[in-house]
Amino acid sequence: MNWKLVLQLSLFGLAMGVGTVFFIPSTIEPFFWLIIFLVSAYLIATRCSDRHFVHGVAVGLANSVWVTGSHVLLFSRYIANHPREAAMMSSMPLPTHPRVMMLIVGAGIGLVSGIVIGALALLARRMVASRPRPAVSNG
Repeated sequence: MNWKLVLQLSLFGLAMGVGTVFFIPSTIEPFFWLIIFLVSAYLIATRCSDRHFVHGVAVGLANSVWVTGSHVLLFSRYIANHPREAAMMSSMPLPTHPRVMMLIVGAGIGLVSGIVIGALALLARRMVASRPRPAVSNG
């Protein structure tokens, strides 16, 4: 396992965690995540020799730690800027404990996003591996 790469890629999660609290509205957040997933998958495909899917899952879980941690620690500010999410939390189980709900949901989202990143990394690896290599001349 390339833990250094996993940690480096998980910093996207830290940026998104803080960014979604202060700057990024939930209406455009999915576009940021799409770019992050694609970049992460490509970097896993090109920098890891094996276990691409597992690396993707690890990145997704690590991202969720950063994002969920940011949202829990900065809960008041997050909720103030995300009324739709606040309304959803009040209708979910544990409405009186929204931070606990965030931890539970965040872990699930991390696993699902990790599976997506892992699958994209496998696909990217196949695409990168099938590219023709330039001929090297010894001339």
